[in-house]
Amino acid sequence: MSRGGGPDALGARGLRFLTAHRGALARLAGWSVLESGQTFLLGYALARALDDGFLAGRAAVGLGWLAPAALGVLLGAYGTGRVYAAVAALVEPLRDRLVVRVVGRGVREADGGALSGLTQQVEIARDTFAGLVMVSRSFVFTSVGALAGLCSLAPPLLLVVAPPLAAGVALFAVTLRPLAVRQEAFLAADEALAQDLGAVCPGLRDVTAAGAEERIAAGTGVLVDAELRSARGLARWGVARVACLALGGHLPLVLLLACAPWLLAHGVTPGALVGALAYVGQSLLPALSGLIHGLGTSGSRLTVVLRRLAPPGTDPPGAADGAHRDDPRPAAAAAAPPALALTALTFAYGPASAPVVDGLTLTVPAGGHLAVVGPSGVGKSTLTALVAGLLEPVRGEIRICGRPVPGGDAAARRVLIPQEAYVFSAALRENLTHLRPDPVPEPEVLAAAEAVGLTPLIDALGGLEAAVDPAALSAGERQLIALTRAYLSSAPLALLDEATCHLDPQAEARAERAFAARPGGTLVVVAHRVSSARRADRVLVMDGPRTMCGTHEEMVRRSALYRDLVGSWTPPETDDEDASADTRDVGDPEAAGSPTERGESGRTTVSGGAGTSVSGGA
Repeated sequence: MSRGGGPDALGARGLRFLTAHRGALARLAGWSVLESGQTFLLGYALARALDDGFLAGRAAVGLGWLAPAALGVLLGAYGTGRVYAAVAALVEPLRDRLVVRVVGRGVREADGGALSGLTQQVEIARDTFAGLVMVSRSFVFTSVGALAGLCSLAPPLLLVVAPPLAAGVALFAVTLRPLAVRQEAFLAADEALAQDLGAVCPGLRDVTAAGAEERIAAGTGVLVDAELRSARGLARWGVARVACLALGGHLPLVLLLACAPWLLAHGVTPGALVGALAYVGQSLLPALSGLIHGLGTSGSRLTVVLRRLAPPGTDPPGAADGAHRDDPRPAAAAAAPPALALTALTFAYGPASAPVVDGLTLTVPAGGHLAVVGPSGVGKSTLTALVAGLLEPVRGEIRICGRPVPGGDAAARRVLIPQEAYVFSAALRENLTHLRPDPVPEPEVLAAAEAVGLTPLIDALGGLEAAVDPAALSAGERQLIALTRAYLSSAPLALLDEATCHLDPQAEARAERAFAARPGGTLVVVAHRVSSARRADRVLVMDGPRTMCGTHEEMVRRSALYRDLVGSWTPPETDDEDASADTRDVGDPEAAGSPTERGESGRTTVSGGAGTSVSGGA
């Protein structure tokens, strides 16, 4: 399975990069030891100055002990200067590598975002990586220096300081991943809103002239609400950073003061106690604070930028972009972005919940027809909601016609028809043309209605100008209106989430064939019946770690779950309409039975043929 854009792949790339620059790492460690020398001398010299000098009435001795502390500050300042040079030896090669990658992709793919990547995103990655290196190595070497100083002063001091410090670091390590996920979600939501406002604000005059204020406000409102939700989620998890800092940095100070009588009774001198307070307050607490705030915020920011600068498919080994080397399509068609591309997509409904979609990589070309099947609750509707931008993935990337989801450009290129169709009280024409900003000629509306199968209902209602009462319509009639509305939209990708479940098999077949034949259109349908899956070019069988994709015949041979869903049904060879007579629900657990031939647990990587590819689990 390829996870080119996931954190695992980025971690592997980062490890290879650091291994290749181990000389710079060694120099950085050496100068950091010199810099951390002042940490050790700070508390130790202060303790000796008090115990052997000032408290004993020997001021000269006390001042003499403070001299090494001052010397340590000077040496530490020199070491800090050399540390910056060593960090540059790590950061600049990373910047050079990213520049080469961005320029190469811009020239090779005529990437319009290459200039932004070169002038802004590369610099963000460079500065953020440098900051992470600084705070990480500062915490490590400062902690070693402070703990060594505590041990040299009095080992009992370690019993008071080390446990809460370790607990604070451990708690931060546990909360780092979910915190980073929410930070990434917030950055993505903020970027989507900024992109939308960048398109809307220059055209406010046109929006007002066209009377589209409510529609634009509704679309922008969705993005505002998404950013608000992600900001609230980030804020809730931000409390964890405060708790980690309080546990690992502030609690040791309180314990040192509270345990002072016990420490003094067990051989700890007053000077050693003051030195310990200096170690914690002047060294450990600032270092821990820098680590928590640096990794908690900048770490996810760096991950987001690196995923965009080094997206999946840029490295030849293990690329999973759905393009095969022996693709017989013309070069121009093969180079065009697919209608739908999922990369290492993972989603769960809570930080402690098992993923509903786990590491799914899927590509559907323009003009393709994909059916999604599986038992109820396996994640079919969740997948369509993720593609539509209604849910935000924990990890991974979604692109519609090359545009990232969520985003205004991607939203304009997809239309989602859910199981419960939405019809509003207005003229039938307004219901059907609601997704088109421009006036739609009546012949086009009638042609779409005829293709989908709405013409009898138009005649029964009295024409396109007839008023629609949603409560007076059946569920199937509402679905036909919603399907025709989606058919008339300009969005090339149509997502049918059991949008024909209230239609009879013949009406369902007619509607799906209309969408599959729509000029320039791509269809992804959550299949309600076996016949719906058989009409598709490819079938995605969602079966947890055994998720597979292929033609109907391939899935019958390879997927035990799909064989159980299909059962013994064999479509007639001559009457294609009769093939839709099978009305069994492919998502019904009773119809599905229990799989009899399951592979070993773990994710499965499957090539879905020339048109569609899938890897991962769902």
